[in-house]
Amino acid sequence: MNLILCGMMGSGKTTVGIKIAEITGRRWYDTDDLIVKRYGKISDIFEYYGEAHFRDLETETVKELAQKDALVISTGGGVVLKNENCEALQANGKIVYLRASVETLANRLKTDDSRPLLQTAESISIRLERLMEQRAPIYERVADCIIDVDGKSPEQIAMEIIATVGC
Repeated sequence: MNLILCGMMGSGKTTVGIKIAEITGRRWYDTDDLIVKRYGKISDIFEYYGEAHFRDLETETVKELAQKDALVISTGGGVVLKNENCEALQANGKIVYLRASVETLANRLKTDDSRPLLQTAESISIRLERLMEQRAPIYERVADCIIDVDGKSPEQIAMEIIATVGC
């Protein structure tokens, strides 16, 4: 059984995933990191091939990881946009939604220029609100549990997840 972390960009999926792996001894994978290692920078993929191509690469990566066992998987923020990704992850895993407020996300991401979906004329807060409106209901629907992350350290979040899910 895998432990899958989902949520908005900036919610702490990577940092918390690494902490959980350190504590539990499980192997950790980040879907975005695997895509970068195999295909190059995500911003370049978006620019040259488009978001749809990136989402296909993401699905390929998710299906590969979902077939393995006892992993901690940090997903990209948009992984839940494709039903087949959710189904693959749910088949052999518990999905944890790391829920963060727009304020927390904006503070964490304000200096990060590597996020293609934030490279718009809108303010970062408005863009995050729009993405949150679209994605939060999906995160909530697919999650086995929801962990609020505002004001907590990565260690506190990791321990809460381990206690809740029981890895």
